[in-house]
Amino acid sequence: MPLSVAIITRNAASQLDRCLASVAFAEELVVVDSGSTDGTIELATRHGARVLRKEWLGFGAQKQFAVDAASHAWILCMDADEFLSPELREAIVEELKAPRGFVYAMPRRNRFLGRWLKHGEGYPDWNVRLFHREHARWGSESVHEKIATRAPVLKLRGDLLHDSAETLEKYLDKQNRYTSLQAQSMRAAGRRANALQLVLSPALRFIKFYLWRLGFLDGVPGLVHITIGCMNTFNKYAKLKALERASE
Repeated sequence: MPLSVAIITRNAASQLDRCLASVAFAEELVVVDSGSTDGTIELATRHGARVLRKEWLGFGAQKQFAVDAASHAWILCMDADEFLSPELREAIVEELKAPRGFVYAMPRRNRFLGRWLKHGEGYPDWNVRLFHREHARWGSESVHEKIATRAPVLKLRGDLLHDSAETLEKYLDKQNRYTSLQAQSMRAAGRRANALQLVLSPALRFIKFYLWRLGFLDGVPGLVHITIGCMNTFNKYAKLKALERASE
């Protein structure tokens, strides 16, 4: 399949094997590593990947670097802790035989606290990952990066499975780093926080995903997942307000 798979890594040896095995049908695997010390590079090489070393640029810029390094026009971007379901793998292969468009989104299913979430924020978590390089590119966001495109975004069947297998403590540490990066980006863009955002944004997020999108059907994992999500929303604006006060 004339397709390049682009993956960024750092100490991902415990997850990368399953990821690369699920995309073995692609003609090219490109892994951009930013300082792994756990055998990630050796594992990627065993799978036939072309490994490039690059200091960390931020999520969006790092992923675009991997895309730019790829050889083919069609790109599939993956995280090391993701893998394709058999149905999604088949859908990609069939679609690229006669593409209907240039940019495709796929539903990402998240595993959290040992359970594959089926509702709320956990599913379907639509992500644009397959695209023709002339019609889409990654934004420069330092976190929660997005694909920028003017082309219509079509949808594929099958799930992109996301299983970080991290502890709750590590998950919370990661969310704390992400909300700090978000606050810094918002501050750099000239945005400001107010009391209404601190109160309403987490509440609206809870209503939308836990009630409207039936997150409560995912039991305790679903409750913990949305609670952390609402906390992230509050923390993002609280940290932005703290940055404002520090600059006064």
